Amino acid sequence: MSSVTPRFPHLLHGGDYNPDQWLDRPDILEKDIELMKAAHINCVSVAIFAWAKLEPEEGRYEFGWLEEVIGNLYKNGIYTVLATPSGAKPRWMSEKYPEIRRVDGSGKREESGKRHNHCYTSPVYREKVKAMNTALAERFAKHPGVILWHLSNEYGGECRCELCKAAFREWLKKKYGDISALNKQYWTDFWAQTYNNWEEINPPTPRTMWGADPIHGLCIDWRRFVTDQVGDFIKMERDAVKAADPSIPVTANLMYDFYFYNYFKWRDILDVVSWDSYPVWVGNAKGDVEEAQNHALWHDVMRSIKQKPFLLMESCPSATNWQPVSRLKRPGMQLAASMSAVGHGSNSVQYFQFRKSRGSSEKFHGAVVDHVGHGDTRAFRDVAEVGERLELLDKALYNSEVRPDVAIVFDTENRWALDNAQGPRNCGIHYAEAVRDQYRALWQMGVPVDIVDEESDISGYRLVLAPMLYMLRAGFEEKLKAFVKDGGALVGTYHTGLVNENDLCHLGGWPGGGLRELFGIWNEEIDGLWDGEENSLITEDGKSYRVTELCELIHAEEAKVIGTYGSDFYKGMPAWTVAEYGKGQAYYVAARAGVDFYSDFLGALVSDLQCKRALPGEIPFGVEACLRETDTESFVFLQNFTGEPKTVALPEGCTDMRTGQPAAKVELRGYDSVTIAKNIK
Repeated sequence: MSSVTPRFPHLLHGGDYNPDQWLDRPDILEKDIELMKAAHINCVSVAIFAWAKLEPEEGRYEFGWLEEVIGNLYKNGIYTVLATPSGAKPRWMSEKYPEIRRVDGSGKREESGKRHNHCYTSPVYREKVKAMNTALAERFAKHPGVILWHLSNEYGGECRCELCKAAFREWLKKKYGDISALNKQYWTDFWAQTYNNWEEINPPTPRTMWGADPIHGLCIDWRRFVTDQVGDFIKMERDAVKAADPSIPVTANLMYDFYFYNYFKWRDILDVVSWDSYPVWVGNAKGDVEEAQNHALWHDVMRSIKQKPFLLMESCPSATNWQPVSRLKRPGMQLAASMSAVGHGSNSVQYFQFRKSRGSSEKFHGAVVDHVGHGDTRAFRDVAEVGERLELLDKALYNSEVRPDVAIVFDTENRWALDNAQGPRNCGIHYAEAVRDQYRALWQMGVPVDIVDEESDISGYRLVLAPMLYMLRAGFEEKLKAFVKDGGALVGTYHTGLVNENDLCHLGGWPGGGLRELFGIWNEEIDGLWDGEENSLITEDGKSYRVTELCELIHAEEAKVIGTYGSDFYKGMPAWTVAEYGKGQAYYVAARAGVDFYSDFLGALVSDLQCKRALPGEIPFGVEACLRETDTESFVFLQNFTGEPKTVALPEGCTDMRTGQPAAKVELRGYDSVTIAKNIK
């Protein structure tokens, strides 16, 4: 396994640091280093929003203050993740070059004064960013304290200026070759929407009461283009800093449940994936457990993009300032949330921010150091506790990985297509929620999970879940068939195999693309249920499960029926089937079932297939069990996301890493975390 940060191969603890806001207060900068040491911080991210300080006027770079900061940090054993400042351009640039500001969906060019409102296509902005990145790299790449490049900050948004429209048309020309081929793939004869030339093509209009733009292929391609255009911008940033020293890895901090880009497309651009995790804690057991599950899923997404440890780049030490209600973390929650990230494969716990800003937008956003300016606060002590725990685990954990036997297909392009589909439930198709239901069932069992897309290799898993695989991109059906033929177990669901990658319906019966043969069923119709309406799925042994939203009327061709509908005119028709295919099995769940169904179904499958679990026995409600491994040792992370004490039984051969003593069970306080070493091979 390659090191995430080869110049400093350790678990990172730190966060966003903005000394540029305090250059007139050397006493504060000195105090900050003292406080970092007290909080067991070994790394900080610097210069993220410092462009105006780095280039106060065009072409005049002021790097002396930054060199002094990085040097002082290094002398005190604190390393630097050095950012490129492209996420927040200086005002002088925005005013002098208005073309770099984005144009929104209404055609209005945005004003100066915001971050993340730059055009990714603009040659001017690319030139300015490349020049800044090159200058930074030439000055700091050889500094021993610089261990990682942090490219920009939370890449986001889209631009619809004339430059972007022209780039989009060129992207389409490259993909389709000629306008007649595009018209055929977009099915533009519908509503007389045929394009006569490339100049007639514009980005799709924002979603209206009638749904998306009627040309669904255009909608998908626009999002693909935006992903590629931003990816090209990231490459430009990456290449500029790597020119000085290619050995320093680059990362970009991605975001939770991010809809507008396909992050998996950037897997070969970034050396390390990082992301910003800000759970909306509610302060009660049910809500906090669900939120822990949601963020566990996205930890797994980030790890799965490159199939190696990621970095938690931002989290909040106390309360944010931008959530609908900014709840304080309950005692212990900082440790539990942090160790959850590490358990899912993060090699860092970092925060936004180290010291609170005195003014402007985020002056009330939580930080390691509050406005009071010292470390005698609950948030600071919580952060120090996390730092101590990371130091304890560092040597054993750094080279460990998460190695699941189970994968869930959660494909961004499929999600875009589903949301554009216009039927059968325009009040909510709930693809992401369907993924979460299956994930939550596995989470409660302590089953490690990879999150993959349709371009991923799935051959190494024992069990693959592919809910609502509405859009089949070219080649994925062959991956699924090969996986099952070689002995894998596949779980598919309703709304699978309806369209191809250009959002054209498969002909010849659903599921299309060869999946009809794999699952051994034919989907004749889809019944959309109203919110609050339900049917039931009755198993062979008479157990009943609630089903909602979508119910497919399927016919078992080669498949065996193992569950039927309990009511309505399709009572008794197949609702759950299994087909033998080669050495494996392909299961099909024809309706939207809940977590209770998947807990029972997947629990039996995980057991039969002998899929890896963090612990063999039952795990109490609200306790998360994560598993990291080396070739010689396994580590179990136990987090209690309820406020109530929990007891977890352990198998033989376990050691509590806090004490170094053998342990047969663990007593977890509310919002507590314990790490166990087990199963020395």
